[in-house]
Amino acid sequence: MSETILVTGAAGQLGQRVLHHLTETYGVAPASIVAASRDPQKLAAFAAKGIATRKVDFDDTTGLADAFAGVDRLLLISTDELATPGKRLVQHKAAIEAAVRAGVKHIAYTSMPSPDDSLVSFAGDHAGTEQAIKASGLAYTILRDAWYHDNYLHSMPHNLQVGTWYSASGDGRVATISRDDCARAIAAALASGNTESATYTLTGATSLTDKEIAAVAADVTGKPLAVVTVTDEQLHQGLTGAGLPEFVANMLVSADANTRAGKFDIVTDDFKRLTGGEPQSLRDFFAAHKAALLG
Repeated sequence: MSETILVTGAAGQLGQRVLHHLTETYGVAPASIVAASRDPQKLAAFAAKGIATRKVDFDDTTGLADAFAGVDRLLLISTDELATPGKRLVQHKAAIEAAVRAGVKHIAYTSMPSPDDSLVSFAGDHAGTEQAIKASGLAYTILRDAWYHDNYLHSMPHNLQVGTWYSASGDGRVATISRDDCARAIAAALASGNTESATYTLTGATSLTDKEIAAVAADVTGKPLAVVTVTDEQLHQGLTGAGLPEFVANMLVSADANTRAGKFDIVTDDFKRLTGGEPQSLRDFFAAHKAALLG
């Protein structure tokens, strides 16, 4: 393809996999790709493959337009600035404004399911960014990533070790998807050359309760796991008591509340529409990461 694609957050876990799928799965020439990060030194492996690298600092509003110069398609991966409320949205708006000034033709953005109607603590960042993109006049592709399978690798090993999972999700369901599958679908959208604006919600094929997820984890690992239902307040107290920062505890509690309210119970075929394949099931993901789950 003749278009130039720039991927922000290229040193992060999602960005690295997007770049992998652009080149390895969809055959985009390295010369057509720009990998961007606050620290370009972290992109040496991509530079060695012929991918151009640039410094993109979302806090450097004056330098962003230069960083996006000559770019046709921009992938804006949402930043990790969650500790300071509102900061991430300010960063995203600065990037969108810079993209307009730089003459970018199409912007893609990694969002979350139904951000306008979500209880998750950071949903407003995504809703505000989507609104800013639509107001910019640029063609866009919004990719709303569901909760990652990968997120369970943070807490599930401990849960399996003690045999208990404290949850405030109730009987709510969530259709999780792997980070790599999201990256694959994002890369497919970037490589498609599509000029129309569109919004996709990337989910797994099955929506599960925490009890069903626990049963899968127990079956795969051979370790019993009981889900204990707690209130939001009890969950928050347990998380902060375990040493998690306040903003992280708030995020996790709000995610459980969102699940309990049925707002994560969304299943689409958008992944298949973009890639032609089926997303990896949670069972297969757990099986592939059995060693990590067992600690």
